[in-house]
Amino acid sequence: MDPAAAKLIGAGLAAMGAGLAAIGVGFIFGSYVQGAFRNPEADGRVSGRLFLGFAVVEALGLIAAVVSLYLAFAG
Repeated sequence: MDPAAAKLIGAGLAAMGAGLAAIGVGFIFGSYVQGAFRNPEADGRVSGRLFLGFAVVEALGLIAAVVSLYLAFAG
C-alpha cells in the first residue's frame, strides 16, 4: 500500500472519533434528561457529573480531531 494512501486512511479513521464523541455527548445529555424527568429532586446531584462527563467526552473528540488533522496535513 502506498504510504500516502495509508496516511489518509488513518486520518479518516481518526476523524471518526470526533463523530463518535458527538454521539457520546448526545447519549450523556439524553440520559440526564431522562433521569431528571424521573426524579426531579436528584437534578442537583447529577448535574455536576453531567458536566464532567461532557468535558471528558468533548476532550476526547477534540483530541481525535487534532490527530486526524495532523495525519492528513503534516509530514
